[in-house]
Amino acid sequence: MKNRVDKSLSIISLTVFLFLFSCSSEQYYFRRGILYFNQGRYDQAISDFTRTLEKNPKFGTAYYNRGSAYWAKNEYDNAISDFNKALEIDPRDPDVYVRRGGVYVNKGQPDRAILDFNKALELDPKSVEAYVNRGVAYAKKGQPDRAILDFNMALEMDPRQAGAFNYRGSAYYDKGLYDQAISDFNKALELDPKLVEAYVNRGVAYAKKGQPDRAILDFNMALEIDPKGADAYSNRGSVYREKGQYDQAISDLNKALEIDPKSASAYYNRATAYYFKKEYDKSWKDVKQAQDLGHTIPSKFLENLRNASGRQN
Repeated sequence: MKNRVDKSLSIISLTVFLFLFSCSSEQYYFRRGILYFNQGRYDQAISDFTRTLEKNPKFGTAYYNRGSAYWAKNEYDNAISDFNKALEIDPRDPDVYVRRGGVYVNKGQPDRAILDFNKALELDPKSVEAYVNRGVAYAKKGQPDRAILDFNMALEMDPRQAGAFNYRGSAYYDKGLYDQAISDFNKALELDPKLVEAYVNRGVAYAKKGQPDRAILDFNMALEIDPKGADAYSNRGSVYREKGQYDQAISDLNKALEIDPKSASAYYNRATAYYFKKEYDKSWKDVKQAQDLGHTIPSKFLENLRNASGRQN
């Protein structure tokens, strides 16, 4: 058994006591690091895996676990460095390629990610995780059909993969197949009723189909499960704006920006809500924030805002 951090461990005081103190110093830090990781205490986990590696620099799984903790903290370069070291020790470990590929996806490098997922599948053709993640990478590249093929493969091997249904639903959404998307989000939620992302995605699909009230119900469910879900607030705010409920829209978009101050789309959506309330100075301020974050503002909206405000920017 490799004792990797994605293997859950029971945290019961007596069990933990026996688990930790029946092993060597190296194993003590390694196993405690796993417990810290499973509790979401990533800094402590990193510290313990580092101590493990000081005692045994050839312990590949410790690099894998520490890399996973760095990934959880969004420290992508540190994560990749650790996965590289794990692969130097064991270049035929498919799990490490899957993890490193996942980091590349998060870094916006889907081509490099796909190379890693390909290698993982060469080593383990039945890796459901590799198929799911490669599908995500293809979707990021704007290739929904190739993504769907990978999600199909994953679901053939494991029909209870809620994540694969959710991601395939997103790919169908990208193709404009909203009913198929909603069907997949429904299946994802049957398998995992607390999958926040599936509620948000289904809400977006309902909004696209012109069913704003059903969309709002889904965003509400997402926020019940995760009250700090910036995407749910942002999307619910957009739907309130479309319904002409501008104050509610602005309230939700304010919350989204409190949680994620770098959400360019939230700034743009709030700008449009301020525009409809004829608060043009506030609208221009949000336009500038969205542009600074790389968001392209539709030229028609800018034209309307210039005409209404009597300003050029």
